[in-house]
Amino acid sequence: MNIQNQTNTFKPKNNEVSNWLLLIALMVLIMVLIGGITRLTGSGLSMVEWRPLMGFLPPMSNEEWIRVFSLYKKSPEFIEINNAISLSDFKEIFWWEYIHRLWGRLIGIAFVIPFLWFLFKGLINKSLAPRLLLLFILGGAQGVLGWYMVKSGLVDKPEVSQYRLAAHLVFALVLYLGLIWTALELRYPKSENSQPHQTYKSLKALAQLIFVFVFITIFSGALVAGTDAGFYFNTFPLMDGSLIPENYFPQPWYVSAFEDIATVQFHHRALAIITFIIAVITWWYSRGTMLEKRAQMAANILIIIALAQVTLGISTLVLGVPVSLAALHQTFAVLLLSASVWFVFELR
Repeated sequence: MNIQNQTNTFKPKNNEVSNWLLLIALMVLIMVLIGGITRLTGSGLSMVEWRPLMGFLPPMSNEEWIRVFSLYKKSPEFIEINNAISLSDFKEIFWWEYIHRLWGRLIGIAFVIPFLWFLFKGLINKSLAPRLLLLFILGGAQGVLGWYMVKSGLVDKPEVSQYRLAAHLVFALVLYLGLIWTALELRYPKSENSQPHQTYKSLKALAQLIFVFVFITIFSGALVAGTDAGFYFNTFPLMDGSLIPENYFPQPWYVSAFEDIATVQFHHRALAIITFIIAVITWWYSRGTMLEKRAQMAANILIIIALAQVTLGISTLVLGVPVSLAALHQTFAVLLLSASVWFVFELR
């Protein structure tokens, strides 16, 4: 489906629905941040039950806490890693995972109730409704995929599959981008550009390229998180004294690209550097193009976030992946993706 070709079928200047979708997008961004903290604090495998309807409330009594803790004691993570923790220690890791799941349910509620209200008021027409329903289904699928990811660490090894982790993040990003793009279309149904298309052709290609590279770099970052590769080679720009690690790309290459720690981290570094270079080129090129106000603002914000993201990435690595910096690094990655898709939108 070509989203851009359907722009004129939406009601013009639908700010109420646009504001709502931007709020949902913000909630998804916060969800990604909470998910990152959950991962970094080792809390993701603390809840071994999946109760999509009855899981709103946490344990409300000491007996319920003991029951939940007893279930956790049967998990590989407790048996192999956390067998010495007490009930109070368990509560500390439980709460982050509980908040993560609760926030996902709140996103669902924040989507469904306003959707029905806007539909009743006639602010959602026949062209917009199917896309919003698709976004809702995607959000639900994201919750199922999240549990599928957690299950990978509850069977034999206390490790979440990096493939499922990456897929979980990609689904969240697709949902997030769908919300952002639709909100922008509703807020700005007509392009601000007044120059001929040829004037923007090269810049538009660069904007699309930076978007693609940001997305791929985030995906590679999920592989870094899933393999714990960030805790190794904590120097920059060299890795154990070499630009390219000595054990880079062990065979078979199609496995090491996703599972070998040195290879995964090197690819993330390389993609991040290439992405930053493209961002600088894109911004510099935009300065020589007669852009409208919003488009130039998007380009300026893009380069500012790119600079902050590179700084956060290097700092996170060399400081040994502290939770606060690593969480900010993940959040700014999504903000950079937001800026890139906004810039692409303004050049449509």
